[in-house]
Amino acid sequence: MYKKIGFVFIICIFLFSCGQPTASGKLQNVGLLVPETIDDQVWGMNGYKGLLKIQSQLKVDVFYKEGMTEEVAIRNAIDEFQAQDVNLIFGHGNEYITIFNKIAKEYPNIHFVLFNGNVDGDNLTSLNFNSHAMGFFGGMVAGEMTKSGRVGVLAAFEWQPEINGFYEGASFQNDHVHVDIRYVQDWNDSEKAMPLLEEMISAGTDIIYVAGDGYNVSVIERLKEEGLFAIGFVSDQSDLGKTTVLTSTVQHIDTLYELVASQFNDGKLESGELYYDFQDGVITMGNFSPLVDEDFQLKLEKDIEEYKKSGQLPNQL
Repeated sequence: MYKKIGFVFIICIFLFSCGQPTASGKLQNVGLLVPETIDDQVWGMNGYKGLLKIQSQLKVDVFYKEGMTEEVAIRNAIDEFQAQDVNLIFGHGNEYITIFNKIAKEYPNIHFVLFNGNVDGDNLTSLNFNSHAMGFFGGMVAGEMTKSGRVGVLAAFEWQPEINGFYEGASFQNDHVHVDIRYVQDWNDSEKAMPLLEEMISAGTDIIYVAGDGYNVSVIERLKEEGLFAIGFVSDQSDLGKTTVLTSTVQHIDTLYELVASQFNDGKLESGELYYDFQDGVITMGNFSPLVDEDFQLKLEKDIEEYKKSGQLPNQL
């Protein structure tokens, strides 16, 4: 059964914002499909936060379902959402590319939103983070802070743009750095991630960009045990250890969801592939560890501001 936000543990917080759609817009209610869980402290959690922002700011009812990976279950969830007057559905990941492209025409009164995919249809939008730059700036931090001269990326998949960005940023900041890149081939599989991490640690890697999802917390906790360092990913992960997490590359999914819902409500949401970056206020660096020199932080902030103005990374100037 779908889950309607607003009852039980958060009804007191959001009761004032539930119920009727905004009078001036066309947004009715909103649904969210999550492939895994909203309790992962990274990707799923941020999608859920975005749903709460939509509920609070646009005063609509919102619903979500977890573990949505199979076509039959997804179809059933969409039908349940439709029965609740949902006309905007977020598929929280690229897992929904095939199914949304397949069925969107069957639901002409619903607009479907997903991540990182090609879409074809008037009621389909793909959201894409231009994450090369955030990887670059995370790489600069790693290149600056490494003591061993070996930094690494523990990524989910080869296609992630932030991987090459990290490599370029670390190499720009440190001519002598070695970048070790490993792929888990899954966003969440800690059992696959941890042996790769141990290999990197054994090789002398002292800073790792944890560019995944469900395995991030386990990896950072292990790095903390070894007195090593991490660059966080998607959310600000400084709360896992201010002397372990040097900074994070943050994708403000909650802000993006609110922006997209507002655009849809105003009749301004475009179909097709849309791209977002630092300039849009949905990507930032996270909090810095006190171990990171303040002068370097200021330099990095200036580099980011220049990138926001010119679109040019430091190695392109």
